[in-house]
Amino acid sequence: MLGRVDVDAYVQGGRIRVRLHEKGGKLHAVPCNAMLERYLLAYLDGAGMRADSKGFLFRTARGTTGQLSERPMGQSDAYRMIRRRAAAAGIATLVGNHSFRATCITELLRNGGKLEDAQWMANHESARTTGLYDRRNDDISLDVVERIVI
Repeated sequence: MLGRVDVDAYVQGGRIRVRLHEKGGKLHAVPCNAMLERYLLAYLDGAGMRADSKGFLFRTARGTTGQLSERPMGQSDAYRMIRRRAAAAGIATLVGNHSFRATCITELLRNGGKLEDAQWMANHESARTTGLYDRRNDDISLDVVERIVI
């Protein structure tokens, strides 16, 4: 059993799917790739949560103990955790959920994925919205700017 992961992650067709709870109460289930499955299972095992059928998948920490509480991690908790991890890794860029969304969409498209698939994964109603997260041209823009010599 994956723990209350039964609501937020579950096995279907031999693969783990993550059910995302999005704005407006929308639910969106996305299959995990093999690497995410390994990380998710390692997280559940490391936290001793794999057999917990009633607990929350992502939980707040108990102070600075390194132990997880039984309380669910909220959006602001997740954002603060991401900022701490980024700072510890020496990443000065502000990162958050939209950074991850942009990276996912960009890498999918860079590796031959279709815009329609990225749109479905991001749960966007419009492909135009999905296109706003496509960062493939950022490197091209920097290369062009560097050609300006005064």
